[in-house]
Amino acid sequence: MRLILLTLFATALAGGALAQDKVAFFGLTMLDTSLQTTVQGQHPDEVARLEMLEVLVADRFRDEGYELVDLAPVQIDLDRVVNPAKCYGCDTRMAAKLGADYSLVGEVQKVSNLILTLNLQMRAAESGEMVKGGVVDIRGNTDESWTRGMRYILKNRFFKREEQ
Repeated sequence: MRLILLTLFATALAGGALAQDKVAFFGLTMLDTSLQTTVQGQHPDEVARLEMLEVLVADRFRDEGYELVDLAPVQIDLDRVVNPAKCYGCDTRMAAKLGADYSLVGEVQKVSNLILTLNLQMRAAESGEMVKGGVVDIRGNTDESWTRGMRYILKNRFFKREEQ
C-alpha cells in the first residue's frame, strides 16, 4: 500500500495526470494569414497535417493518463464556433458542461509556406485560468516540421519531467 501511495505521489509531482483528470480536447484550428491560399480553400496536405497533429496530441494526453471526454453533448455549440481557442471562454464553459477538468485548444497559423506557428493551451474548466501552454515557430510546411513542432510543445511545455 505504501508503495502505491509513493508511486501516485511521484506521478503527481512529475506532472502526470491522475485517473480523474478529464480533458475536453476541441482540436486545432488552422489560421491562414498567408496570401497563398487558393480560391478552393485550404490545401489538402494542410488539412491532413492538422488531423495528424490532433491525433498526436490526443494520443499523448491519453498516454499521460488523461481521459479525453466525448464532445457530442456540446457538438451543436461547438459547430457555431469558428475557433475554440479564441471564443471568449466558450471552450472552458463547454468543458465544464461536459464534466471535464480542463479545456484543450490549439492553433496552427500559416504566415507563409516557410513560416508557421503552433500553439496549444490548456485551461481549467472551472476558472478559465491557463494551466499550461506553449507556442513554437516552425520553418517549413511539411509533415516533419509540424510533427516536430508539436512534439516540442508537448515535451517541453506540457509533460516536462523534473530531473531527480
